[in-house]
Amino acid sequence: MTTSLTPDAGLDLFLQEAAGFGSPSSARIADAVLTLLVLRGADRRTGLPEPTPELVRQVLHQDVPVLVCVTEYELPVAPAVLRALADLVRARGRLNTKRHARLLAAIDEAVPEFRRAMADPGNLTWPRWYASLMRADGTPVDDPEAVLRRLDAHERTPRADRPALPAGVERADVTGRTVVTQILLAETLLRAFARDLEQPSPAGPLLPGLPLEAVDVDPEEGLPGEMRRIAGTLMDRWTAAGLSDAFSGPYAHLAPGPEDSPHLVLADALLDQHLSYYGDSGLPVPPPPALPAPREVRGLLQGAPLPALLSAAADGPDLVDEEVRHLAVACGLLQQDGLLTTPGPAAGIWADGTPQELTELAADILATAVGRLTEDPTLDPEYADDAAHLLYALYERGCTAESVARKAAEYNDWLIDPAVENRPVPVPDSAPAEYATPAAQELSDLLGLPTLDDEDRTELDAPARALAAVVDRLSATGAVFRTGDAFGLTPLGVAAVRHTLKAGAVAAPDRDTVNGWESATLVEAARLWPRQATTRAFTDWLTVRENTPEAWDEILGALAATKPGTDEASLTRALFTCLDTSTAPPAALRGQLADPALGAYALRALRARGEQADERQVPVSARAALVLDNLNAGHHQDRLAEPGLAPSSLVTAFDAVGTTWPGGPGALIAALADADANRAHHVLADLGDRHSDPGIAAVARRTAAATDPLKPRSKKTRRR
Repeated sequence: MTTSLTPDAGLDLFLQEAAGFGSPSSARIADAVLTLLVLRGADRRTGLPEPTPELVRQVLHQDVPVLVCVTEYELPVAPAVLRALADLVRARGRLNTKRHARLLAAIDEAVPEFRRAMADPGNLTWPRWYASLMRADGTPVDDPEAVLRRLDAHERTPRADRPALPAGVERADVTGRTVVTQILLAETLLRAFARDLEQPSPAGPLLPGLPLEAVDVDPEEGLPGEMRRIAGTLMDRWTAAGLSDAFSGPYAHLAPGPEDSPHLVLADALLDQHLSYYGDSGLPVPPPPALPAPREVRGLLQGAPLPALLSAAADGPDLVDEEVRHLAVACGLLQQDGLLTTPGPAAGIWADGTPQELTELAADILATAVGRLTEDPTLDPEYADDAAHLLYALYERGCTAESVARKAAEYNDWLIDPAVENRPVPVPDSAPAEYATPAAQELSDLLGLPTLDDEDRTELDAPARALAAVVDRLSATGAVFRTGDAFGLTPLGVAAVRHTLKAGAVAAPDRDTVNGWESATLVEAARLWPRQATTRAFTDWLTVRENTPEAWDEILGALAATKPGTDEASLTRALFTCLDTSTAPPAALRGQLADPALGAYALRALRARGEQADERQVPVSARAALVLDNLNAGHHQDRLAEPGLAPSSLVTAFDAVGTTWPGGPGALIAALADADANRAHHVLADLGDRHSDPGIAAVARRTAAATDPLKPRSKKTRRR
């Protein structure tokens, strides 16, 4: 079946009866608006689609912004088409006065969001992008030959001289949006056709001339295939003639699809990692300390071992082995056509690609290498299959260096002190190429586990060596380094992983973006970040604002805007300790003394600087919250210590405070529970087990039972 049908949306009738839409550009936009209304289910019994407020919003906000190329000058046309259509439908007796007025109001109300959506670079597709370039330089977009000549000229233009995508838009973004748009349009056509068969319109068939036997033919070459062709025809009419055939043929490399972007597979894996960490792709990972300058990307990529080897394959396929050729084809540096092997589209990027294109190529090479790790029988599959996690974890920790041994201990369920698990690892200037597990004392420091010995080191040696082997394979891509026990992302790796995260719709801001955030946005994001990354982000944010009193008031105000006693409050107190309060104006800290969560922290910061502070302003809840946080640290130390050690750090810390607390140890226990019941529960339960004073232990156990978050409360005891 090779028809060239398009939906009968009543365009000729509309242009005949509505004045002012006779120009080619107005007729094109009218065609799009009417067709989209029909596809979305508008009644067309009068020969014209009848809009509703819901359809108006759907077409203006969702459909036109991704399917139709509209210049700034043409923006008023689509709403004008809808208004004229409303009047024509009203004249046919299909709308009463009230419904007509409501429809016109809905059109007017939809215009601001329509304008925003049309300007949103996130709605850009390849057809819209190239059509916009052609309209800007005067190419007659309704002439397929002129369109092909313009694409040819674009291809012959050096990459550095080609128009760049809008700021913040990656090629993968446009690829993804294009594919989704094509699929949705074809599916919408298919649903509209099925609806038309089930409920025929008095105006006639939606696709006149389409043989009904098309419904029963092969699903790939029959009706669905025809709908894909019709979708391509419509997109050409609404952007530029002939683009669909050009992008599926000789100019496919100008509009790459998912198959041309191997890093999209890794992007999905990184998105899965992010969702397991954060639960929401919109919650941002911390920014890296720095990204390579655009002028540096080429040298970083071309100087890496594996990329250079793959490039050599493009120059001489017969000079490399089959594995290298396979990788080069997968990355687009080679293309295979039967027995003929020629340089692929990525070979041009290697030679003269823009920094953005080179970064994407680095991401493609990294993703391809990650995919091949699982096929290497010499590697431990536990680590080889989890390379995406390694890359994500390195980026999520703020791109600071990690320890191979510590990561191997994590894989093997060793109990690592939370205070050190995200601590950056010093990178030595040099180290032997062969991996060696750190000595026992160094391991103790890395893991926060006291008294590790040579037996523990021996137990960890094999897993650490297996992990180091995977890291070393990744380092060939130029994205990862290992020096001794330290490993992490290189500058090229930071850029490539960030590019891949963004391709997977993960929020991955850079340092300048975070510095421009409102204080509340920064605090909300930083609650989930590792301590080192949070400290750097706060310091940067305040430094950009020259540590002014106003800036400190903003950031402290954002921290204080949390309800005491909640999980968010405990995280907020931890955030306060990430601030370098030595640079804070004393007045800003004094302003927080009365805060029920931060007051004691502000008092401690002032005293550390030798500043005057009225401790009477600090609420009991704030004092108890600080004590609880200190005790919680002792609780973690006890969990990591050898069983039977006495006295525990928790008991010692509690007694030191309880002896001077107003009302004594019992009052302190009650204050801890009131300050933060959830966090107090585990501390008090441990205190009840460990304290040598039976009276204190009994009070701690009773209070712990009352604050157990898993224990349902009766109506009498439930707190209001």
